[in-house]
Amino acid sequence: MKLSEIKKILTATETIQFELPNGELVPRHFHVTEVGRVSKHFIDCGGTVRKEEVANFQLWNANDYDHRLHPEKLVHIIQLSEKILGLDDLEIEVEYQGQTIEKFELDYDGWNFLLVPKNTNCLAKEKCNVPVERLQIEKSNSCAPNSGCC
Repeated sequence: MKLSEIKKILTATETIQFELPNGELVPRHFHVTEVGRVSKHFIDCGGTVRKEEVANFQLWNANDYDHRLHPEKLVHIIQLSEKILGLDDLEIEVEYQGQTIEKFELDYDGWNFLLVPKNTNCLAKEKCNVPVERLQIEKSNSCAPNSGCC
């Protein structure tokens, strides 16, 4: 989801609720403690230089139950971040505290913002000679016993 999309949704809703991949909801008293631009400049395993940029939201649970974040306040925070940080209409990445800081993509189901797991990936499969069987396993997102993928 891009910044323009979340702002459009927020202007048409009365509450903000984030849903974790397991179906649990982030507690209603969460805070967005950071909105930022994250740039990544790297070389993949095939030697290709790449750049990625995302708008990053960090969600945090506080024991502050009296200051719930309302949609208009988050829109204001996003607009301020766009102005001061020069944010373009970037894809949003959300950080949330699990066993460590977890990173998610963002989607919306009409009621809740969905925290969609991000996965690592080889960006140079053709140069790394990743077997076709492995690519098929990745597409199905499963690993059968004795398949050689584990």
